[in-house]
Amino acid sequence: MMTTHRIPIRLIVIAALALPLIGGCATAYYDAMEKAGIHKRDILVDRVKDARDSQVDAQQQFKSALEQFASVVTLKDTDLKRAYEKLNAEHEDCEKAARKVSSRIDRVEAVADALFDEWKGELDLYKRADLRESSRKQMKATQSRYRGMLASMHRAEKSMEPVLGTFYDNVLFLKHNLNAQAITSLKIEFSALRGKIDGLVRRMNESIESSNTFIADLRQ
Repeated sequence: MMTTHRIPIRLIVIAALALPLIGGCATAYYDAMEKAGIHKRDILVDRVKDARDSQVDAQQQFKSALEQFASVVTLKDTDLKRAYEKLNAEHEDCEKAARKVSSRIDRVEAVADALFDEWKGELDLYKRADLRESSRKQMKATQSRYRGMLASMHRAEKSMEPVLGTFYDNVLFLKHNLNAQAITSLKIEFSALRGKIDGLVRRMNESIESSNTFIADLRQ
């Protein structure tokens, strides 16, 4: 397999300058990148890294939100208005982190589809049957590893939904009930929220590890 690498800034600039000329078309974009020496395999590796890193960031954000949640339900004489503002800010940051994860996964899928379509189409260009078959097997093995990694990414992505839902419900309840009843409700929900975030972190760790393995395989 071709050795992949982090895309140099110089080449990114070259490709970026070409974008206005190609109207943002994905195919034209990949063609422009390839002319700059950056192949779809290289782009895929970088986008997998970006998706992995966005999950690392999301983990930290959700943990921060849980800590803020804990501070609200455990401290006495909590300023409820201030507590609401803090929790609402954490919830908004969690939503931003979740959207970033989803966006990065979408970008992985886009370039992976383009790469495998190209690879499959080029199998017919071989003159030697043994080389064609070797490439076909290599493609199938890479696709299998990719699908496993992508499934892990989607499990991690999906695990954010119940956390965001629980968080939003409680922030909204606190917004309209700045009283002791609201804090009691938050205390009841805290254990469940912690369990959901623990599950989220586990799934993201699995996805991160799967991404690292996939990157290492592509670099062989």
